[in-house]
Amino acid sequence: MSERSRATLLRCLQLASPSLPIGAYAYSQGLEMAIELGWVRDVATLSAWLGDQVEHSLTHVDLPLYARLHDALAAGDTARFEHWQAELVAQRETRELRADDCDRGQALARLLRDLDVPGAAALRAPLPLAAAFACAALAWSIPRDAAAEAYAFAWLEGQVLAGVKLIPLGQVAGQRLLGSLLEPLDRALARGLALEDEDIGASLPALAMASALHETQYTRLFRS
Repeated sequence: MSERSRATLLRCLQLASPSLPIGAYAYSQGLEMAIELGWVRDVATLSAWLGDQVEHSLTHVDLPLYARLHDALAAGDTARFEHWQAELVAQRETRELRADDCDRGQALARLLRDLDVPGAAALRAPLPLAAAFACAALAWSIPRDAAAEAYAFAWLEGQVLAGVKLIPLGQVAGQRLLGSLLEPLDRALARGLALEDEDIGASLPALAMASALHETQYTRLFRS
């Protein structure tokens, strides 16, 4: 592996790390309520819950919009960047999902500014995580698709860890589940990064309902 490839890999690991101080641990994205309702109760149902999001939300929303945000920023096209930024925020179906995405995006932007990352000062709210991710990828010379892989894996790992805590599951079961979803995640990356504009968009009603109902859940570990 070349020195440049090693540096790229290490920067990807930094962006995907659960220790990145952007509050990724704070939201369950509706999963806590789905467990309360009994929709998710074991490894099989958690796998189905996350698999649907990989197939639909990641493939048809997050990944194609991340690619467009990255390309617009790389071209210096501020208008297009802000257009796709607004589109991604609009795709979040509940206030909780928007808050989750934009809180993490703005936290990453603050971190990038504190690290003196070029371009971070120009980022404006409401800022989805993918937009700040694109800024970091360009500043650190991470190829677009490699950064997309880090983005997708970080989301999946975070959701699996939330399920391990909430159901609860054992750590081995969680790692087995994470491994079983890597192939669907790889397919989502291939499809999502190649998606045409007219194919962008997806709706998961159960996810939206669980997220909305989470606001009034009697006891919870995660923010709403």
